[in-house]
Amino acid sequence: MRQIRQMLRLARDGVSARGIGRTLGVARSTIQDNLKRAATAGLAWPLADDLTDAVLEQRLFAHAGVKSGFRRRTEPDWASLACELKRPGVNLMVLWEEYRDAHPEGYGYSRFCDLFREFERRLSPTMRQDHPRRR
Repeated sequence: MRQIRQMLRLARDGVSARGIGRTLGVARSTIQDNLKRAATAGLAWPLADDLTDAVLEQRLFAHAGVKSGFRRRTEPDWASLACELKRPGVNLMVLWEEYRDAHPEGYGYSRFCDLFREFERRLSPTMRQDHPRRR
């Protein structure tokens, strides 16, 4: 946060993003991104004395990206699709077409296939079988 404060001070003094980046040892694109975040948050130099590092960080980076594990589109039940795929005459194209009929705003075919392959990689390739003892 000390660098953010210094970045805001240098920007107010008219130093370019490239110059600020050289001074702080940070990429120019990072400086531009942080300055854009500060402008969006309504922050400018001089900062209020009661603005702590935690509050500054919260105001700058509160909405950075999408939450982990959250997808914007409706997803099918991958486990049931994996079972369906084992039936004769069923392939990913058929499953995707059914998915798109139910969810027109859903994933395109290539993303659907990528997500299905990710699901398959998470499955365990082995299956434990308990054999009953014969007497």
